[in-house]
Amino acid sequence: MGASSKFVENLRKRVIQNFMDILILTEMQKGHPLSGYDVIGFLHHKYGILVSSGTVYSLMYSLERDGLIKGVWNNRKRMYELDENAEQNMKTIIRTSGEIENLLRNISTLNSIHPSSMTGARDAKKKDEEELEKPETLL
Repeated sequence: MGASSKFVENLRKRVIQNFMDILILTEMQKGHPLSGYDVIGFLHHKYGILVSSGTVYSLMYSLERDGLIKGVWNNRKRMYELDENAEQNMKTIIRTSGEIENLLRNISTLNSIHPSSMTGARDAKKKDEEELEKPETLL
């Protein structure tokens, strides 16, 4: 795997991990409750990443504290489902998800159209830094 491929894969994982709450809430919107174990399986099957149970349960507790989901005991398993007041929250999440998707698409498009743009920006910054390091001369 090349350096570029590793970078893209790491970026993909970061995006998934950073937006895991939105992914979980969107999956719950389909109407079926999920356990922490179900969430781990969902993320692995759909996105190909493995997350720890500690990460998932911490996130589920946080979503529950924020009033986005509620946890109910089903035998020995805690199942999570959207809270009754989730409709407005889901509208906001869907709108925000669209904005995030557009941002990522724009970043991807800019980099594919102008792959040297980052190099140019780095070169300009380096030149500016070199200019600042030069001792001032008296005119």
